[in-house]
Amino acid sequence: MIPLSWYLFVAAGLFSIGLYGVLARKNAVAILMSVEFMLNAVNINLVAFWRYQTPESMNGQVFAAMVFAVAAAEVAVGLALVISIYRRRKTVSANEINLMKW
Repeated sequence: MIPLSWYLFVAAGLFSIGLYGVLARKNAVAILMSVEFMLNAVNINLVAFWRYQTPESMNGQVFAAMVFAVAAAEVAVGLALVISIYRRRKTVSANEINLMKW
């Protein structure tokens, strides 16, 4: 049986990679992928804690399924926005996207 700490280290590493990607990348699609890494790290934590705390109930799996649903909705909306901005500006660089500024 794999110890809980290994799952937490993997999730922390995945979350760190995602956080670095969000802060360092300039491409909007890469930023969305980094957010997905962070959400997958959350899913690993939810399922790992569920497995080690209360395996007889389904709480951890239900929360992970909800995170997957939110992640899918986030990707759909995010990619729709990126495609719309690309059609108007011909770029997906986060530095050049300033449509919300006055």
